[in-house]
Amino acid sequence: MRRWGFLTVSAFVLALDQATKAWLSAAVAPGASRPVTSWFSLVHWLNTGGLWGSLQGLSPVPRLALFSLLPLAGLGFLAYLFAKARTRFELALLSAILGGALGNLADRFRLGGVVDFLYFHLPSGSWGWPAFNVADACLSTGIVLLLLRTLFAKEPEGGADAPDSV
Repeated sequence: MRRWGFLTVSAFVLALDQATKAWLSAAVAPGASRPVTSWFSLVHWLNTGGLWGSLQGLSPVPRLALFSLLPLAGLGFLAYLFAKARTRFELALLSAILGGALGNLADRFRLGGVVDFLYFHLPSGSWGWPAFNVADACLSTGIVLLLLRTLFAKEPEGGADAPDSV
């Protein structure tokens, strides 16, 4: 697959994210929860803040700057990394990150926040991982794997000037 063909991964992540959020919006009322197992529930939460709901109390102007304009700058940085990626694995990870970022950004522009709905918790309900969505999963997994690759990958033969393997 050529470099730009990897953008189909981004399109798939974006489509899956938006489709699951649309399904959830039809199946679970805003603010409601639907238990699936003793340790997993579907919730319908609009996160107007950042990571794990932080900074939800920001006034509209700083919120717009932080959660809309800053991600647009991040998309530019992702485009730079995508252009510089040297392996198919890096391109796949960057494409998943891009799709996740676009999914959450679409929610922010359309709804003023991000729809989170996957909620894992203890059977007692006393503690749970913050709710998240498909975009969040692709973003965080892609970033962690990319960081691990960067930290533990051996330098290719010929050093940093090695020919592009893509």
